[in-house]
Amino acid sequence: MSTSDAAPLDAPPEVFPPTLREVMLRPRWIALLALCLVVAGVFAWLGQWQLGRALLTDPTPPGATEEVQPLAEVAAPGEYVPEPLVGQRVTVTGTWVPDDFIVVSSRFNDDVEGYWVTGQLRVADDSSQQPVSVAVAIGWAATPEAALAAVDELNRDAAAPGAADTPLAITGRLISDEGPVLPPKAGDPLTLTRMSPAALLPRWHDIEGLDLYRGYVAAEVPQGGLDAISSPAPAAGSSLNWLNIFYAIEWAVFAGFAFYLWYRLARDAWERELEEFEDAEPAAS
Repeated sequence: MSTSDAAPLDAPPEVFPPTLREVMLRPRWIALLALCLVVAGVFAWLGQWQLGRALLTDPTPPGATEEVQPLAEVAAPGEYVPEPLVGQRVTVTGTWVPDDFIVVSSRFNDDVEGYWVTGQLRVADDSSQQPVSVAVAIGWAATPEAALAAVDELNRDAAAPGAADTPLAITGRLISDEGPVLPPKAGDPLTLTRMSPAALLPRWHDIEGLDLYRGYVAAEVPQGGLDAISSPAPAAGSSLNWLNIFYAIEWAVFAGFAFYLWYRLARDAWERELEEFEDAEPAAS
């Protein structure tokens, strides 16, 4: 064989671009993977915690909401009504605060739209160091005229001599605050369309240092010539809290995203190296 057929002894070795696996096995990417494992582990723990809360270990027994309980034993002023107790029948004793009877519109009684007349009931509680009130939906009226007539009658009764010294017992269902909303654009700015103690509070009198229940009571026995509010027993709840299950799924997605983010960053780095290698090849040749 002639020496001309032999490859030059000083020919540079052929260089190959790195593979994706080689890039991922570099120390910096392994360290980032370890960090992602920690983050995913935290997300997995949060998801497991949410799943544990999704299963109600002590669900409300059937018919429990129909047993009348004192309001103070079911909820506390300033606290949200717990989900299993929404619709619970309660009883509370107190007196009406005069001039705090307010009409709330867009109230339906068996699919018939009408109005609620609401009032501030000052709770008779000798153990409290400050005044306590609860909003009460007193009754339903089909027309605004009937609702306003009931307001006048209730105000007369509340302002009558001795009324403040004669507490009345109100029995009804404890309902969560519906949340205040803006009034209709074309209507009266003082119009209320949601039953919200938070929205009623600024329009009440004698509220200095007042403690207020966040929920309200829909009275079973109307007053002031109003009709009874249709408030059936709440449907039997499920032993699963689907909101917590949704949160658990979210945490699982977040954990998977941590690994995807690591893979995407490593792949982007590998693709940049490939581009640099391809750009360097013509210059080397």
